[in-house]
Amino acid sequence: MEKNLLALWQAVPSGEIKKEKIVEVLDLSAKQATRYIRKWAAEGWFNYISGRGRGNSSELQWLKNVEEIYEKQLMEIIEQEAVETSSKYLMYDWSIDSKIRLINKFRSKFGFFQHTSDVDKLIIPRKYAVTTMHPLEAADIQSANVVATIYNRLVAVDAAGKVLPELAHSWDVSATKLRIYLKKDVKFHDDSFLTAEDVADCLNRLRTHVHYKELWEPVEKIQAVGPLVIDFDFPSGCSYCLQMLGLMNSSIYKESQGQLIGTGSFYADNSHDFKTVLHAFKDFFGERPLLDRVEFVQVPSDFDFVYRSATQPDTEKTFMVESDSGVGVVIMNAFRNSDIRRKEVRDYLHWIIAKYRHEIVQYNPRALPNHQSMLIGQNQHYQVEEVKRPIFTKPLIIKTTDYLEKATAWIQAAFEKEGIPIEIQHLPFEEMLFDNGIDQQADLFIRGEVFEMNQNFSFYHFLKNGNSPLVKMINTDENLSHLLEKYVHSPFEEWLSLNLKVEKALMDSSILIPLYYEKRQIPFSADLMNINISHFGYVDFSKLWVRPTIAG
Repeated sequence: MEKNLLALWQAVPSGEIKKEKIVEVLDLSAKQATRYIRKWAAEGWFNYISGRGRGNSSELQWLKNVEEIYEKQLMEIIEQEAVETSSKYLMYDWSIDSKIRLINKFRSKFGFFQHTSDVDKLIIPRKYAVTTMHPLEAADIQSANVVATIYNRLVAVDAAGKVLPELAHSWDVSATKLRIYLKKDVKFHDDSFLTAEDVADCLNRLRTHVHYKELWEPVEKIQAVGPLVIDFDFPSGCSYCLQMLGLMNSSIYKESQGQLIGTGSFYADNSHDFKTVLHAFKDFFGERPLLDRVEFVQVPSDFDFVYRSATQPDTEKTFMVESDSGVGVVIMNAFRNSDIRRKEVRDYLHWIIAKYRHEIVQYNPRALPNHQSMLIGQNQHYQVEEVKRPIFTKPLIIKTTDYLEKATAWIQAAFEKEGIPIEIQHLPFEEMLFDNGIDQQADLFIRGEVFEMNQNFSFYHFLKNGNSPLVKMINTDENLSHLLEKYVHSPFEEWLSLNLKVEKALMDSSILIPLYYEKRQIPFSADLMNINISHFGYVDFSKLWVRPTIAG
């Protein structure tokens, strides 16, 4: 099946057609389009008579119904082949009716399956690709959730801020030093045993990494002082060193023959662009997962799915599990050499955002307007007064990417209602993730942020890590820099108050503006058991299981 041929079928009916239209539909050069036309005509899909002379119309008469033939072929592929084989064809340009029929067939390939070999497998649809499995490079939540599954941290920090042992069994902490004691006989996925040297090597790479060195700056030395003992030295203090070890990017791994090896409950194998496969690690130091394999398969972005077992019919009752899917904020690039540098411009835009914020639900029904704070459950009680319209010398540049399309449409509509000149700059997702220089080629943008586990530490991480769009701005602002310096010596229990002060300063400067909360509603069939929400609001697959059906 050829994607371009189906696209041509959908866009061009039989009759007269300009060659330029075909070139546009196929998004190819004129020479490439000509080669395809000749090939498809020779295969009997259509008759094509080229118009003589520049600008004259050609004649195209379809001989076969491309979509009908392709739909039948894809139905057979869905029935007979692995799910990732058929998933890529669903990305093609199908009509609504064909896509509904294909997706209904496709859904039967997802869910829980118990093979005759007693292998329990869960196949899950995935709308966005896993871009990396490296803990230091995972900046999107799809990749970060997989990283959190195949690696472990020394400790875990729960939503309430309590620090729990993971690879560490205990620790001693003072104002200038942290000593971690590792659990015994923890195995990597290659069956080697975890040592203090492995941990020190891994965390020293993290400590000096360009994206995290500012966060880790207070820690001057990490060293193994015994086979299962690691010391962290921070002579000038670091109140958050222990909590920092619970972050996903603090995952422990080792490198062997160019591969990263973890200690987690699952390990990755046989993965590619359309599928990520996780296998249960039978020698996991914790509780061995009850699922033997989890497969994430790429599906179209409009694919609705339910976590169900394959033994249950589509009519089986489901229940919803709700988790936080993140917060949206508007960030104004106050240090760009443009109108946005003027506070009266930012304050005016802030007032426009507050004025129209309630309308965002018209563009994204899952987005709840947030008039309070980026920190969920907090309320800054701030009021935005009407501001006199400033002079705009040129259009504002708004930077965006695919997953922010709905929120960007909202802000564009709000600004256009007030006659504010704008230009939209669309970046690929991966490029926008790391486009965080001080200029950032844009005046403002919407940022979707999902907190990892503990909100208070995640907010500081959002401000301080090298991928943050704010870190370069904060470093050039004396007041903000002074506030961030307080974290190093403030007990973690006092961080909520400090976070609110920093956020208030950012809002008063019209640099960071809360926009929306977003909830994720995850449907599950009734026979899936022990559903727990873990890192970044995702399901903990190490705990999930299905009660077996006993014959008789």
